[in-house]
Amino acid sequence: MIDALFGSKTRVKLLHLFLNNPGKSFYVREITRLIDEQINSVRRELANMLGVGIITSDTADNKLYYEVNQRYEHYVALRAIFADQPTKTAKSVKAADDWQPIIEQLPGVRIAVAAGILVQGSGSKVDLLVVGAIAPAKLKSAIKSIERLEGRELTYSVLPYDEFYYRLSVRDKFITEIVNGGHQVVVDTDNVLKSQK
Repeated sequence: MIDALFGSKTRVKLLHLFLNNPGKSFYVREITRLIDEQINSVRRELANMLGVGIITSDTADNKLYYEVNQRYEHYVALRAIFADQPTKTAKSVKAADDWQPIIEQLPGVRIAVAAGILVQGSGSKVDLLVVGAIAPAKLKSAIKSIERLEGRELTYSVLPYDEFYYRLSVRDKFITEIVNGGHQVVVDTDNVLKSQK
């Protein structure tokens, strides 16, 4: 798989472009102008990168757009190599004491469960489930701080406590997938999740 990623200078230029612009998408002709490479080699390398999973594609306005896949398993390591700004190593990014206090100190949080990209080995599409009466502006600020530490965007969900408790008690699919998969309980003020085991 490593050979499939680092096989050509066009691929290296593409990795620099995508990993320095997470969340931004580009179409083929735009990419060829930005990296100054031939369109055929760009298309070939984009196909290789799509096959590996480092990028995703989507169609809009009759154009095919490509974007870095921030959920790719080696995203953090590749970003450390190719991004112009220095980032933490994958090991230090995963250190719990980096981002957990941000959530623990958030007023109104009764339950917080990390999964997805925040927990190694988790396959969840949701990275953080936050339960309680949290001020939206404070939560948004906390999420932005965690995203800066992680070097990628998070997918998160917020629920009022009563709704979470009800959905947990009826074994709602959304909640069950998070708490039965790879996860880490960050906050559980009433030990609700401990009593479910």
